[in-house]
Amino acid sequence: MVNDRRKNHIPFRLNVLFFGVFILFSVLILRLGYIQIVEGESYDLMLSQQEEQTANVDAPRGLMIDRYDNVVVDNDLQLSLTYTNTPRNDLERYEIAHQLVDYLNIEDEQIESVNAREWKDYYLYKGSMEEDGPISTHVSSLTTDQEANELDDDEFYQLQLNRLDEEEIADSFAYEEQQAVVIWAEMLSGYNYSPNRIARNLSEEEAHRLGEVLHDMPGTDILRDSERIYPYGNSFRRLFGGTGSIPAEQLDGYVGRGYERSDTVGTSFLESQYENVLRGEKAVMRTDAEGNVTTDPGRRGNDLILTIDMALQQEVEEIINQEMTGSFIADREAYVIMMEPNTGEILTIAGYEGENLGATTSTFEMGSTVKMATMLAGYHHGVVDHGTVVRDAPITIPSSPTIRSWQTMGYINDIDAIRRSSNIYMTEIAMRLADYNMSTNSWGALSESYQALRDHYRQFGLGTETGIDLPSESTGLIGNNQQGEVLFLSFGQYDTYTPMQLAQYTATMANGGKRMKPQLVREIREPSNGEENSGAIVRQSQPEVLNTVDNTDADFERMQTAMRQVISVGGQGGGTANSYFNSATYEAAGKTGTAQIMTNGMNGNNQSFVGYAPFDDPEVAIAVVVPNVALERAGGRQGIANHIARESLQAYFDLQEDRSNPEQEEDEEEIYGDPEA
Repeated sequence: MVNDRRKNHIPFRLNVLFFGVFILFSVLILRLGYIQIVEGESYDLMLSQQEEQTANVDAPRGLMIDRYDNVVVDNDLQLSLTYTNTPRNDLERYEIAHQLVDYLNIEDEQIESVNAREWKDYYLYKGSMEEDGPISTHVSSLTTDQEANELDDDEFYQLQLNRLDEEEIADSFAYEEQQAVVIWAEMLSGYNYSPNRIARNLSEEEAHRLGEVLHDMPGTDILRDSERIYPYGNSFRRLFGGTGSIPAEQLDGYVGRGYERSDTVGTSFLESQYENVLRGEKAVMRTDAEGNVTTDPGRRGNDLILTIDMALQQEVEEIINQEMTGSFIADREAYVIMMEPNTGEILTIAGYEGENLGATTSTFEMGSTVKMATMLAGYHHGVVDHGTVVRDAPITIPSSPTIRSWQTMGYINDIDAIRRSSNIYMTEIAMRLADYNMSTNSWGALSESYQALRDHYRQFGLGTETGIDLPSESTGLIGNNQQGEVLFLSFGQYDTYTPMQLAQYTATMANGGKRMKPQLVREIREPSNGEENSGAIVRQSQPEVLNTVDNTDADFERMQTAMRQVISVGGQGGGTANSYFNSATYEAAGKTGTAQIMTNGMNGNNQSFVGYAPFDDPEVAIAVVVPNVALERAGGRQGIANHIARESLQAYFDLQEDRSNPEQEEDEEEIYGDPEA
């Protein structure tokens, strides 16, 4: 009986114990819920105030310096106003934006750049601040109470945005408040705890006035900043590239590499190609709970030592601009590329009025300049040999225009064909490669002939990537293998190539068959300590042979002799460029080229020239392309590219004898202009 009473007490005690534990857990859960829900924001604020905060400050980008130690892309130190967002600082941001209107010069263009969403966000925020004003009344009228009850906060806000009229909003504000919206939008674009630039390139007066009142505007500061400048104006400007915000389509990739969304990056050409080199190491600012600030200094990005000769670049640009005067150029294009044939180092990429982007992206039929490659293909495949004689006379095949040289030359050998620029000799090579029977108009190996020529051309860089250290290179346009078109391909009037491909081909001819990778960057150096070019070498580029052409040394010597005769042999049956170079102070080898085209409804041509000098020990190779020459306007003028080539080579040798510094640009708008413009 006693044991039964004891057994009854045990379940009762356990129930009491479980009930007590339940009560304790309920109290604990309620307390945690109260802290999390009711007091969560205040504790978050206390924590954020007690924690150490860090902010990154951009470092200047590395410089670009030409081969003779001239700084061609520099940084200009400037002052920027920054604002650092913190959680729940909406009212502070609003008030500071209105204060700053009195200290910053806000242009009308900046007001016009405010987007619709920013106008609406500002309008709704201002309406939420008013207790009983016209904006708050309008905002409250955008929705009904019933709609508000049925939507969550995000849906309710989106509905308000959708019902606002952007133009009505902007016009409802006075001019001064429109200026405040510009500043407010810039402030809002930043990230928490990270200084965001809301005004750049402050004048000394603006910075001084702001410095006196920054203590009344929490989160604001004046930061020493930098902007890209170009001491030589537009010379080579476009290929230096531009900097700007991270493109939206590349954002994930950059963030994955440790970039912040608001970072400035290289967006095109050299700035983009060498982004990892030019980017500096950010300074880190740490603020402890007591407000003490410590800074880990950043580091400027590494410098690029370019292969470019800026003095030569300026000389060649001036030569092009002078030669291109008049109205005979339909599209106003001209390109000159000069490079060292044995290293691939590029000395200049020049264009009309500084426009040189097309040197790697635009393609043209290059005419007779490709004839040495055709001849070398003929040697390689055994359809012609050194000294092979062909009769130059017009050829007509069914369903094709009559093919002729610029003059009927009679019996000529391979050197004659280059010196005098015979289309018929090249046509004969193509017909032999295609096993063409003229009497039956049958092609025994048409596809093989296309393949044979194009494969050989690619060994020179024609129709393939050159490997230049720039993004977005074109490989040219390859025509369809239509019957008979291989004949036009053989003398440069079918496939199209870029001026850079033509330059690589020329250098390969000059050095005897080694296709060199074109290079724009010689060295990468650590930032200098104030002395010119004193930074340690991080990386030094070495000449890179991409491939060696499948021809013998004797084959190349044969073609080099022919190229020399193009320039050196005068009189009847002389070289096609002799009259242009007979007064030159240097010995050059070269080849002229024209491709017949229609331009703007007029007869025209693409004019080109390839060459190198000195003939016995080549230092420089040159390719000149002047497309879309309208002959009816030019009065039949044919030698534009030849003139440009002669004067550009003369400028090179003059600078070797008497080196002069390039001329800096004095026009401030040119120095600080947008490199993408």
